[in-house]
Formats: sequence, C-alpha cells, structure tokens
Amino acid sequence: MEKIYTKIESIVGNVVVVRATGVCNGDLALVGDSYANVIKLDNDLVSLQVFSGGVGVKTNDPVKFLGRSMEISYSENLLGRVFSGSGVPRDHGPVLTDNMIKIGGPSVNPSKRIVPKNLIRTGIPMIDVFNTLVESQKLPIFSVSGEPYNQLLARIAMQAEVDIIILGGMGLKYDDYLFFKDTLEKSGAMSRTIMFVHTASDPTVECTLVPDLSLAVGERFALDGKRVLVLLTDMTNFADAQKEMAITMEQVPSNRGYPGDLYSCLASRYEKAVDFEGAGSLTILAVTTMPGDDVTHPVPDNTGYITEGQYYLKNGRIEPFGSLSRLKQNVNKDTRDDHRALMDAMIKLYSSYKESLEKKSMGFLMTDWDNKLLKYGALFEEKLMDLSVNIPLEKALDLGWEILADCFEPNETGLKSTLIKERWPKNL
Repeated sequence: MEKIYTKIESIVGNVVVVRATGVCNGDLALVGDSYANVIKLDNDLVSLQVFSGGVGVKTNDPVKFLGRSMEISYSENLLGRVFSGSGVPRDHGPVLTDNMIKIGGPSVNPSKRIVPKNLIRTGIPMIDVFNTLVESQKLPIFSVSGEPYNQLLARIAMQAEVDIIILGGMGLKYDDYLFFKDTLEKSGAMSRTIMFVHTASDPTVECTLVPDLSLAVGERFALDGKRVLVLLTDMTNFADAQKEMAITMEQVPSNRGYPGDLYSCLASRYEKAVDFEGAGSLTILAVTTMPGDDVTHPVPDNTGYITEGQYYLKNGRIEPFGSLSRLKQNVNKDTRDDHRALMDAMIKLYSSYKESLEKKSMGFLMTDWDNKLLKYGALFEEKLMDLSVNIPLEKALDLGWEILADCFEPNETGLKSTLIKERWPKNL
C-alpha cells in the first residue's frame, strides 16, 4: 500500500527525514520525482537516501512510500545494456520493467554451495599459470591509482571463459567508462556483458547501489545455470561513498572515519560468490585501490579478511610475491601434470633472480649462476609477466619450459627428473 506524506522535516546532503509510520528499513520511496530508499528508522522519524541527491528537494515535496525494496529487471534483455547506479538506462535503450527481482538480499545458504573446482581461463599467464582464477572465488585486485587495473579488467572481460560478464563501475572517470564501453563493443564481448556504471559526477548514493545491482542480477543468472563473472572497480570508492553517507547520518566514525560496519558492508557483497549445486556459479573479481600504497588502510585491510587471496598489480604487472589465489590448488592439479611443479620451480627461481638483481645493484661480483638468474628473470618478466601477453594456459606452460631450458641445465631447476625427461624441450 502506497503512503504519501507532504512534509519533510530536514534535508542534509542526500538524506531527507520525514515523519511516517508503517515503513520498513530498505523500503523504496519517491521524493518528488526522485527515488529514495529508507536507511534509518527512529520511532516515527524515517531517513531516506535520495538517489539523485538532495539538490532541488523542497520541504513540501511529496514523499510516497512504495511498500517494497529496490528492484531491478532480470532477463536476457539485459545483455549488451548499460545502466546507471540506480538502474536507469545509460544507453538510451528502453526501460525494462518485466520480471523484477530484489537487490541486496542475503548470501546463499551454505548447504546449496559446492566446493570450487572449475578453472576460469583468462589468457593472462600470471593468472592462469601462477594464481589461477577459480569459479565462485572472490578475489580483490590490490593496486594504486595510476596502475592499469581497468585495462586488466577489460582484458579479463573480453577473454574470460564464462557465459556472462557483469561490470560494476564505481566512481569511474567518464573516460574510463567510455574505455570499457568502446573496448567491449569493438571486441564483440558486449553481447554477453551487462554494465552498471556510476561515474564520479553522479550522485554518491548511486555508488553504494552498484555492487548490489550487479550481484543480484549475477546471482539470478547463476541460478539459471550460467557461469557469471562480476568485475567491480573500485571498491575503495564504494567504501568512501559508505563513509560519506555515515557522516551525513552522524554515525560514530571508526578507523580513519569509515563506518564501524565497513567489514559487514564489504563481506555482505563478497559472500555472494557461490558455485550452486545443480546450477551455475558467481565469481567476483574486484579492484581495491590502496591510498598511498598502504595495505593497512581500512578498505584493503578488511578486504583481506574476507576474500580468498588477492592479486597485487604493481608497476603494470601482477606481482608473483604478494599475489595469492588460495583456491588454485583445487584446479591446477587437474590442468596438466606439470602445472604445479613448474609453477613452484619458476617462482622459486624468480625469487633467486631478485636476490641476484639486488647483489648487482650493490656492486657485488656476479657468478655464473647469478648471470643465469639475471637472464632468466629478464625473460620471465618479458614473456610471462607482461600484461600484454595473451596465450592459453597450455602454451604458457610450454613457454615456461622453454625459458628454463634457455637459461639453465635440467639439474639446476629443482624439478623431478621424471618430469624433466617428459617435458624438457628436446631442441634446446
């Protein structure tokens, strides 16, 4: 039942307060012509977030409660479409009103989840070989401003072997939004992609809705048997939007001004990742920028307790040290018999290369072994670490063997003799 009130008690930023009864937390309302949702109840004082912002709202504007929470249309018609953070079409296409589903619901019952066991191929060796992405995984990409994390997400969107890509942009520069849109359209990947985009010039409230919209739609596609990959950028902007709303609501601030429920806000989104028994899966890959390259900042710090590892994007590369996919053991034992052993050996040798590089920079005398390591490290960075490299997993493994054979004798790699006999390149 719709209820209409004509007196707004106060307007602070994007939050308006009205006296009303029979209203539930999370209910949707119309403030004038703008949508809003209930975020706080204090007896008969109801606080609402106005999606389009508080600018232009008057104290005598009508407030109509719709008696339901926010919903988004769900169907195959979403594919190839671009929407704002409030679900309004950005692409000038038709407004979809069929088969509405609620957003921001609870995470999936653990009894309906199955153990993650399927590989998601991306064509990026530093992911496929060394930190494999697994269906239903939730992983952040830790980075800093200026790193090509949006370019990395665009490549994953184009190349990941999944059925549907959902891209949620928060606080994007307009150029970044156009980059995603143009890149996906030119590659043909837009036909399987849905975009929910909040730009830096849009109202702050919409930023907080992007993950919920993306994950609600992704979850329904997964229930229908689709393999869904949700790409989110940037979760630090999402957390900053939550902080701004908390300050407006005069909540007691926690660490560095962020709300005390920051962990819960992040966890309730990341825990949507799931592999359904008898259906599809939902995988989450989310950029988290670290202000000042500080991993102890509240956003990456809280994120690390929730997710199953992380990718570190630094100096335009996914760093092998610090990056960790804790579920890779579930799949790389089944990809190829040499995958795990080759991965371990190459990372160990790369670690030794870093030590030799430090010795060289300090003017120490280089041994023959140091020179081999320096050659190996340069080849490893050029042929496998460079994000422009785009090759299948099996070819990347073969390339790893070729790099080892080009730099070392078989007995210097630390690999088992049976594996070397089977895989060592015969022409080198």
